[in-house]
Amino acid sequence: MTRASNTQGGPVTPSKEGLPAWLDPVVRAVETVRPRQLSRFLPPEDGAGRQSAVLILFGEGERGPELLLMERASSLRSHAGQPSFPGGALDPEDGDPQGDGPLRAALREAEEETGLDPSGVQLFGVLPRLYIPVSGFVVTPVLGWWREPSPVGVVDPNETARVFTVPVVDLTDPAHRATTVHPSGHRGPAFLVESALVWGFTAGIIDRLLHFAGWERPWDREKQVPLDWRA
Repeated sequence: MTRASNTQGGPVTPSKEGLPAWLDPVVRAVETVRPRQLSRFLPPEDGAGRQSAVLILFGEGERGPELLLMERASSLRSHAGQPSFPGGALDPEDGDPQGDGPLRAALREAEEETGLDPSGVQLFGVLPRLYIPVSGFVVTPVLGWWREPSPVGVVDPNETARVFTVPVVDLTDPAHRATTVHPSGHRGPAFLVESALVWGFTAGIIDRLLHFAGWERPWDREKQVPLDWRA
């Protein structure tokens, strides 16, 4: 199990031991999914891109399984006002980007952005690295089980507008699903939940996890939400 002390220098090792049974489909999906099944944007072969990581944290709330999300501050230069997973670029102290650096970075960023106590998080898997062309980030999605929930909230208003959880049952509800259409013509999945429009990279990951875990329900892909050029 991952403990807080592990973020201070010891090795961080994912463990599937003792996870709730409802996470089994997610564990299987993480073990079998291939990079191109997640996104058509994969890391540049020349090694370009800034190494980063996000924490996909599953907890259990009043309405069952839920995910932790945050809304980025509207003043930020990139992805302003956009709901996202906690995460960010790797720091030198996180360690080897090809080793457990992304795991350590995901926990560190989640703590810095949401006040999360990493000692209550059990990391259980890592998805293939993906690429965000607009920002040049190479992102490692790290999955965790919120074994011992801790209070979370906005730590720095300059970075984060709010921190919230979304029940998985709302994410799978067809009424909350739509397709975003960017002026550039790019289309992608979106979720209208908790007074937020979750789209882009974050929505793409959620969409694929729901699909490969077998939780996806049929939804109207013709229901569209337009985005403006600032998005």
